Amino acid sequence: MKKVLLLLFFAVVAVEFSHAQIEKNEKEKKGFDKSKLFFGGNFGLTFGDYTLINISPQLGYRFNDYLAAGAGVNLQYISIKDRYMNGDPYSKISQGVAGLNIFGRVYPARFLMIQAQPELNYVFGKIKYFNPPSRTNIDASIVPSLLLGGGIVFPAGRGGFIVSIFYDVLQQPNSPYSNRPFYNFSYSFGF
Repeated sequence: MKKVLLLLFFAVVAVEFSHAQIEKNEKEKKGFDKSKLFFGGNFGLTFGDYTLINISPQLGYRFNDYLAAGAGVNLQYISIKDRYMNGDPYSKISQGVAGLNIFGRVYPARFLMIQAQPELNYVFGKIKYFNPPSRTNIDASIVPSLLLGGGIVFPAGRGGFIVSIFYDVLQQPNSPYSNRPFYNFSYSFGF
């Protein structure tokens, strides 16, 4: 029994020693490391009186266990139908969004993420009224946003599923984000 315990002790020490060597070698790497790249973003679909189609990919780099940054593209289509109390259609707002973003993330713990994401979005669209029939164009404009938020990271393989909540602190007119917090579900894949 003593031999088994002694052998087990040496096996644990050897594993710990090799783990420490691996960490030391990882810390010694300098310069660009493609294994720290990750790809992710948002993809969303909602249909009905409120329709949303969102394809917003992002590419990032994880500098260490606590910091990451990157950039992305925003592509969204939003349609909102308003109705009278009797259910008849009143109006339909159709809005397109195309933009760029950068983001910075802090991971205070492996499973927590805090993010700041400045954006510039080109917003365009129209409003269609049903009774009486008419159309109005929404003035196309470039709208800045600053999304602040955070969430929980669920590791999965070489990536992770992220559930987060964000708020646009700038609240500019024609912003694609409402004046309340919104939830976000995303996935990032490591290279």
